[in-house]
Formats: sequence, structure tokens, C-alpha cells
Amino acid sequence: MVLGRGSSTTASLRRIAARAFHSSSALIQGIHVFQCPDVVGIVAKLAECISSRGGNINSVDVFVPENKQVFYSRSEFVFDPARWQRDVMDNDFLNLSKLFNAETSTVRVPDLDPKYKIAVLASKQNHCLVDLLHRWQEGRLPVHINCVISNHSRAPNTHVARFLERHGIPYYYLPTTSGNKREEEILELVEDTDFLVLARYMQILSGSFLKTYGKDVINIHHGLLPSFKGGNPSKQAFDAGVKLIGATSHFVTEELDEGPIIEQMVERVSHRDTLQSFILKSENLEKQCLAQAIKSYCELRVLPYESKKTVVF
Repeated sequence: MVLGRGSSTTASLRRIAARAFHSSSALIQGIHVFQCPDVVGIVAKLAECISSRGGNINSVDVFVPENKQVFYSRSEFVFDPARWQRDVMDNDFLNLSKLFNAETSTVRVPDLDPKYKIAVLASKQNHCLVDLLHRWQEGRLPVHINCVISNHSRAPNTHVARFLERHGIPYYYLPTTSGNKREEEILELVEDTDFLVLARYMQILSGSFLKTYGKDVINIHHGLLPSFKGGNPSKQAFDAGVKLIGATSHFVTEELDEGPIIEQMVERVSHRDTLQSFILKSENLEKQCLAQAIKSYCELRVLPYESKKTVVF
């Protein structure tokens, strides 16, 4: 009899645990970023907005610049989509943004919302392009790659060409000249994208292109310290015996390589490095830096700050 009661109790506990697990597994993550004039009570109203719908905040990052009446926040929360429908959520946060006269109020639910659609522009170098393709294949980047565009041809039997063909990603070869950057054709190809990624695309996008596209463009370039410009910067830096190299990912603006910085990475080099190991370290930094910038952007971690800066939560 004791064993029987024990088995019944155990079974009941298992059913309770199963229900609890089922209930918790129904919760999904939401992300909200906010930028508005700084006043008292923003965080309280934000918490009230989420909790009133049965949601629970997991984390909140807040930044208020010194001597500036500007409030930035990024919140992660969990909620039951059956209790808080997606369109209702949008309306709730819209009301919150109106209340505080927000400049930015964006909400994203990764499990429900479509993945960001991007196009990748690349030139001859493959390292950043290949890295992005493999991260995308492994599900480590929350994006859908609409196409790859390049001003350099790639033979059908190359690794990149085979990968793109296998995954059904269109590849467009648009050779450029000094008088024709093929920008109108590129604009047609990228019309249905959310943002662009320049994976070592060695062409300057004009102000007219950026204005017509009207959405963000993320770029990567070496950050060899001190700076070496022109042809073969890695060889220049190696010959100069630098001890620190880096990479910078930033938004593209009309000012060449002067856009707001999203991510930077550095690594030490030494007299023991060969030119080959030096270049490999530099390329690895570029790959990591670009991938992290894209990931941060898709996770709503990046907000504009002043004219040439960013807040990256």
C-alpha cells in the first residue's frame, strides 16, 4: 500500500512538472529598443506595459548620456503569444512611444517575425563572404540571404559558386568601371532587402545610391594600426613592424570609412609572425568583426547616438 501511494504521488508530481514545462515552453522571447527624451518613470511604464500582458522582463539595458536629456534602452522579455498577440503588442508599444515622444521604438519577436532579408556585396576576396555563408548555413546569423552581388567573376566550379548553387542563392556578376559602378542595377536587385552587407566590396557607393536605397549598409575594413592606405595594406603594416592590428565594422555614409562604428576588434602581432600568418590574423579579425556587427544589428543592440556614434548594448 505504501508503494502504491508513493507511485501515485510520483505520477502526480510528474504530471505537474510536465504541465509546468509545457507552460514555460509556450513562452517566447521579445526584444524592445527605445530612444526618447529622458524623463522620470520610463522604465516603470515599460515594465508595466509588459507585465500587464503577462510578460516578464529578463533584462533591461539603459543608457542616459551625461548632461544630455536622452534615454536609450533595450529590453528582453518573455511572453505567451496566446495571451499577447503580435499586433496587440505593436499597438501597446506604439502607445508607449507616443506617451514619451519616442524617436525610436522597435519591437521584435525572433520566433514569429520574418528573418531580415539581406544582400551581400563582395569583390575578389572571399574570406568574409565565405564566413557569412557558413554562419548562415549553420543558423548562427538570423538572416535570409537574397543574393550575392560581385564585381568579380567566380568560376562555376569554385567553392563559393557551388555553395550558392546548392542553396539556391542567386549570384550576380556586375563588372564595374570608373565611369559605371552599376548602381542602378544593384538597386533593382536589392530592392526587397532590409539592409546590405559589404563583405570586402572594394567599390565606393555614391551618396545617390545610399539615399535611393534608404536603408542601412554595413561595411567591414581592416583597422591596421597605425593606418596604412592604398594597395596591399597588410604588406605595408607587416614591413613597418606594427604590433597591433584590427578590424572595424561600421555603417556606410557618404564620407568614406567615416560612418558610425558598430564593432571593432584587435589582436597583437609580433616579430614571430610571417607575412602569411599576419594576413591570416587580419582576415580572421575581419570575419569575426563583420559577423558580430550583423548579429548585434539583428538583435536590436545598435542605436544611433549623436551624429557619428552608436550605442551598442
